[in-house]
Amino acid sequence: MKNSNRNLLVLLKNEFMSEQAIEQEVECLNEILLEKESPEQFCIVHELVDRNRISSKPKKILQAVRSLELKPFRFLINKN
Repeated sequence: MKNSNRNLLVLLKNEFMSEQAIEQEVECLNEILLEKESPEQFCIVHELVDRNRISSKPKKILQAVRSLELKPFRFLINKN
């Protein structure tokens, strides 16, 4: 199992799972999360609002997120 830099709390209904089965379960969860936490997915589910413009361009969204704080009158909005 690859060591990832995250803490996962996995609650199992079956207490008779082997250590290998638990590791496989955690590895599958890590793969799913890595896929969904990619920058591409982040850009798909967010929009950048700059005063009276709305941008869905990935380049602009990632550029705004890389800074520690958003500039004044810029908002990152989740599409959900």
